Amino acid sequence: MSALLHQTLSGLATGGIYASVALALVMVYRATRHLNFAQGEMATFSTYIALTLIQAGVPYWAAFALTVVLSFALGVALERLLLRRMAQAPGLSAVGVSIGLLLIFNALSGWLFGYTVKQFPSPFEGRSGGVLGGLVSGHELGMTAVTVVLLLLVYGFFRFTRLGLAMRAAAGNAESSRLVGIDVGWTLAIGWGMAASLGAVAGMMVAPLVFLDPNMMSGVLLYAFAGALLGGIDNPFGAAVGGFAVGVIENLGGAYIVGTELKLTLALVIIAAVLVLRPAGLFGRAVVVRV
Repeated sequence: MSALLHQTLSGLATGGIYASVALALVMVYRATRHLNFAQGEMATFSTYIALTLIQAGVPYWAAFALTVVLSFALGVALERLLLRRMAQAPGLSAVGVSIGLLLIFNALSGWLFGYTVKQFPSPFEGRSGGVLGGLVSGHELGMTAVTVVLLLLVYGFFRFTRLGLAMRAAAGNAESSRLVGIDVGWTLAIGWGMAASLGAVAGMMVAPLVFLDPNMMSGVLLYAFAGALLGGIDNPFGAAVGGFAVGVIENLGGAYIVGTELKLTLALVIIAAVLVLRPAGLFGRAVVVRV
């Protein structure tokens, strides 16, 4: 029973990371109707920036905050300088640009920071030791707390601030939003910036567990995509719930069904099952088009 509880709690901890990345994917999708396949590589690049700052002597939380700000600026710059020009392009063109960004950030991470695996420090207890009777490590508990606080901040932003409400309106109906004076272009840029910041937090939280290399977020992105689909690709709350659910499914399935070496196949099974059985996800909205 204790082993089952340990796997569940650990799954919730890693699920928080998937929830953060899934939320970033949903934010971009709601605004553009396209998935940002470079989300994981952008998060990895941001994590390398954080490690460089820490190695330069910047305190962890100061480096954390500075990385979040720099990642936000990077996301805004990408949207303003590159992606805005693709607004009227065919859907496949936007997908091609996203995949191109994935390859560029992956190559930049290796070129600038090296391809060797690096250890990333944890501000919490780390992998050794544990809390709650040893059922969960200090870092797992800490990153779960950080993720929950982050998700609450994002919820509060969209629910109670004028800018958040404007972003929701622009995502729902861009033309009507323009008529009431909302700058849809800049709300889209801010959405990309927030998505990049969320990815940066996820990267810094997961790096102490899996170690840092240019391909660190590849598997995480797949799990996050599964979580976003499971909860609803157009529903931020559903994406968060889906991310946590996928984390638990991954841990329990890896421990008791397929083994740790085949855990990644569970994400593919979830994606296939959702697309076949409930394409809108658990909390998504099904759209019916009459022709």
